[in-house]
Amino acid sequence: MSHTQVGRHRARSLITAALMVTVMAGTVGWTVAHEQQPVTGPPPGTAAWRADHSPVPGAAGRLPDPAAASPAEIARFFAGLTASQQRTLALRHPSVVGNLDGAPVALRYTANALAIRAERAKEQAADPKSPLIDRYTRLLAPDRRILAFDPRGRGQVAEVFGDLMAAQRTAVLVPGSDTDLSTFDRTDRPYGSAAGMARSLRAQMGREAPGVRTAVVVWVGYTTPLGLGPDAATGRLAKAGVPRLDRFLAGLAATAGEAAQAPPAVFCHSYGSVVCGLTASRLDGAEISDLVVFGSPGVRADDAADLGPAARVWAARDGSDWVRRVTGFDFLGLGHGEDPTDPSFGARVVSADRAHGHTGYFAPGTESLRNFARIALGRYAAVSCADGADDGGDCRHGLV
Repeated sequence: MSHTQVGRHRARSLITAALMVTVMAGTVGWTVAHEQQPVTGPPPGTAAWRADHSPVPGAAGRLPDPAAASPAEIARFFAGLTASQQRTLALRHPSVVGNLDGAPVALRYTANALAIRAERAKEQAADPKSPLIDRYTRLLAPDRRILAFDPRGRGQVAEVFGDLMAAQRTAVLVPGSDTDLSTFDRTDRPYGSAAGMARSLRAQMGREAPGVRTAVVVWVGYTTPLGLGPDAATGRLAKAGVPRLDRFLAGLAATAGEAAQAPPAVFCHSYGSVVCGLTASRLDGAEISDLVVFGSPGVRADDAADLGPAARVWAARDGSDWVRRVTGFDFLGLGHGEDPTDPSFGARVVSADRAHGHTGYFAPGTESLRNFARIALGRYAAVSCADGADDGGDCRHGLV
């Protein structure tokens, strides 16, 4: 980078920092009242699980600690149980088993259905008019596959679209701000909500490769910021989400089906890309194949190499996305670092042509949706680059 470019970069950073400070100053009263306390640590019900010394009928040994045991160790523990023994644990401790990374996928679906029914009954007893009752009822629909459910805080959830154990190609979606149990599948945003993005991505994967079995997992497993303010401008909530995403992806690796052709491609939107950026260097090649950040304010890294060797790093941003105004700086702890779509960052920058706004990347007919599906399928040669170059899906502007 030339001295002139460095000067321009610094000037832009200062302007962006000033913009962010101005935005937060104008909303400080609102943001302080809505500062989020992250949900951290092991699943709800862990104390009862740890205190349960009554043996599972026919099983040997104590229950693995949800915080200390790795997902691989948890997977080995459950592999040593019969189906009846596994179900006994799900009935006894549904909130733990449903959120236990490394436990069998189908067992987690069963346990979470039990936990959601119990939470709905508790809510009905406390407030028969609570909107959460309808939310829980919708999660219990026969076609829902809930891989994680935690009612603490604003609520966290992970849902699977497709048959995860039979899938040949899998994608994981990590959403950004304002996403929680009440908003992740809101019906007024068919392609902008977290679940809507997941559905759209899987549908496009089916159009691109009708003969390939696919699954998409939407993971709302961390406490997201609400609106603009310090939570969105700093890495506090993202750092709290790192161990949770790390364990979740390790759990998927530990329970992957035999049909899987590759580890998941992980797609990270907006503030979710900050969580992914901080997590990436902890991952290995069994947990991730591709890291795709889009609508990103930055990933708290200087360049793609800082994200570790496990994943190909891709980036996308459409020209109308407002987030472009707050990328490329880190000033007194505010901001998230370099712009992942800048050629100097070293990511593979793909086209988002015809996408509109900050949440339009998964709308049908957009280049971003087509490119994301092709990346998830491992069809890199078909990916279209942001500059329109046809270079076999490398999209790195000549960088190596």
